[in-house]
Amino acid sequence: MSGDLRIALGSDRAGSSHRTALRAELSANTLVAEIIDIPSGAAGHHRPYPDVALAAGQLVATGAADRALLICHTGLGMAIAANKVRGVRAVTAHDPYSIEHAVLFNNAQILCLGQALIGADTAAGLVRQWLALRFDPGGKATARIAAITAFEQRT
Repeated sequence: MSGDLRIALGSDRAGSSHRTALRAELSANTLVAEIIDIPSGAAGHHRPYPDVALAAGQLVATGAADRALLICHTGLGMAIAANKVRGVRAVTAHDPYSIEHAVLFNNAQILCLGQALIGADTAAGLVRQWLALRFDPGGKATARIAAITAFEQRT
């Protein structure tokens, strides 16, 4: 690892197999500087997905991590929970087009994947794509992100 991205990685029980495979993918990727493991719980006891997602959201919101990769059964529960953290934009995506738009047009910092929906090889390819993409803060989507952020800060 020699890159600049600090990636928080977490899963619940339903995403544990993909988490193991994707940890290896992150470790081998030159864009990743650090993997911050979010503990899944003691042997035989897994943390529920909201606990993992909220912990990841806090790491991203405070700047301790640049992005987070979360895996559960469908990815949906993780995204819902992570989006409760102010300043976080988490998405569930299972195809290249959605990954591209999540980063380039929505500045999503958290990617949530569903182990029941995609295979490990597909997930690894999506993660490689996700790592390579960067939001352009001077691009046309900046005003939209600013509007979301302004609303979030008012509520």
